[in-house]
Amino acid sequence: MYENLMQSLTGIHDNSNSLIINFNNLQFSELSIHTFVTEMKKKNHPIFENIEITAAAAEGKAIARVETRVIFIGNAIPGDVADIQITKKQKKFFEGRAIKFHKYSEKRTLPKCLHFGVCGGCKWQHMEYSWQLHYKQQQVFDSLTRIAKVEFPAINPIIGSKEIFNYRNRLDFSFSNKKWLTNEEIEGGEEFTDRNALGFHIPGTFDKVLDISECHLQGEISEKIRSFVREFARANNYVFFDIKVQAGFLRTLTIRTSSTGEIMVILQFFKDQADAREELMNAIAENFPQITSLIYFINPKGNDTFHDLKVNVVKGRDYIFESMENLQFKIGPKSFYQTNSTQAYELYKVTREFANLNGTENVYDLYTGTGTIALFISKYAKKVIGIEMIAAAIEDAKENAKLNKIDNAEFFAADMKDIFNDAFIAKHGQPDVIITDPPRVGMHEDVVRCMARSGASKIVYVSCNPASQARDLAILDEKYKIVKVQPVDMFPQTHHVENVVLLEKR
Repeated sequence: MYENLMQSLTGIHDNSNSLIINFNNLQFSELSIHTFVTEMKKKNHPIFENIEITAAAAEGKAIARVETRVIFIGNAIPGDVADIQITKKQKKFFEGRAIKFHKYSEKRTLPKCLHFGVCGGCKWQHMEYSWQLHYKQQQVFDSLTRIAKVEFPAINPIIGSKEIFNYRNRLDFSFSNKKWLTNEEIEGGEEFTDRNALGFHIPGTFDKVLDISECHLQGEISEKIRSFVREFARANNYVFFDIKVQAGFLRTLTIRTSSTGEIMVILQFFKDQADAREELMNAIAENFPQITSLIYFINPKGNDTFHDLKVNVVKGRDYIFESMENLQFKIGPKSFYQTNSTQAYELYKVTREFANLNGTENVYDLYTGTGTIALFISKYAKKVIGIEMIAAAIEDAKENAKLNKIDNAEFFAADMKDIFNDAFIAKHGQPDVIITDPPRVGMHEDVVRCMARSGASKIVYVSCNPASQARDLAILDEKYKIVKVQPVDMFPQTHHVENVVLLEKR
C-alpha cells in the first residue's frame, strides 16, 4: 500500500534533509495515515507542498490539514497557501512552519514593527484587525463547544479596542549579555563583539534577549526611556545580566504609565554597585523630569520577581494613580493592574452589567487582585468580599478602598482553595452574586465545586483563557446555566482574548 502511495505522488524529491510531497492531485483511498506517518518518521523534517491554511488555533498558531492529520503552523494565517515543513511530530498532530508562500491571504496586512516574526510578542500583527476579532470570537465559541460541551446562547459580538497600538500601560524589558542574533545578522557575516541587549526574551529560550529598537505596544515616552537607558549603560560599560551564570549588574527595566499621565520607571540591579546605580538613576531623573515615580530594587535571587524585595525610591513617590469613572487607584511597583486601561474599563462595565446589582446583594469577588472589580461595583452592592492569594495585592485593595472612602468592602489574603469553602461562606454570609476572575490556569476544582454549592443566584466568570474557563463551566453546568457570553479584546495584535460569562442558578 505504501509503495502504491509513493507511486501516485507528484513531485517527490528525496534527499538527506527532507521529503517533499505535492498533495494537489492525491487521493487517499488506499492510505493508512498511521503507516504513512511511520514512513515519514524515517525522513528528516518532511515538507508538504502547496497546502492551504484553513483556520486559526490557540497560542497564535494557524491550522492546515492533510487528510486526517492536523498541522499547527506558527508563521502563517488562514487563507495562506504555502509549503509546510514539519518541525515536530505527535501521534495526533504535527507542528510545522511555512517555508515558501505560493499565495498570501487576503486577511493579511503589513506588520508595523520591524521586529515582527522574531520578537514573538505580537503574533497576529500581520492579520487585519477585523479578522483578529473574528478569530478571537471563534476561539470562545470553539472552547465552549469542544471543551465545555454545554448549552449556551448566541455569543455577543466581541468588543474591540479603539487603540490597536500603544495600548499597554506596562512593559517589562530584560538586560542580557546574550543578544539574540537574527538570520540577517548571521548571514551578514559581521562579527558582534558587543552582545549586550535590552528587550524581550526570545520565545523558547531563557537566556537570549532580542535587542529592541522599537515597540508599538506602549507610547512614545516608553521608547525614549528604554533607548536612553540602553545607550547610557553601553556608554558607561555597565555589565548586562548573564542569566546562565547569574552575574552582572543591570537586570530588568519596567515602565508603567497611567491614563492620568503619570509615569513609573523601575530598575532591577543584580548587585548594588552604588556609584554606577546612582549615576544611572540620576541621569534618568535629569533627562526625564516628567517621571512621577523612579524606583529601584536590588535583586540577587535566581528569578526576576521583586514582590518580596525592598522598594527604593529615587524620585517622587512609590506609586502612580490610575482612574476609572469616579474612582482612583494607587498603583505601586508591586501592584497588579490590567495592562490595557481603556479596555479594562470596558471589561468591568460588562461585569457590572452582568451582575445587575440593586444594592441589596452580598457579592463575593474571587481572585480580586488589587480589588479593582470589587471597588468598581461596590456602590451597587450591600457588601463585597474580595479574596486573593497575594498579600501585597490585598494591602493595595484595602488602601484603595480607604482612598475612595468605600466602607462596604472586606478583603482577605489566602490561597483560594484553602479559604473559599463552606465554613467561610457560613461565617461571612451566603453570596447572592459571585464574580470570579482567575489566572490563566482557571480555578482549582475544589473552588469550582464550592461555588456550585454556594447557592448564589448568579456567577459572573471573567477569564483571560477561554479554554480553562470552559473546563470550569462544564463542572458548574449541573447547577448553573449560561445565559450571556461577551468576549472583550484586551490585547490587539495578539491571539489573547478575555471572555465574560453570566451564569444563573437552575
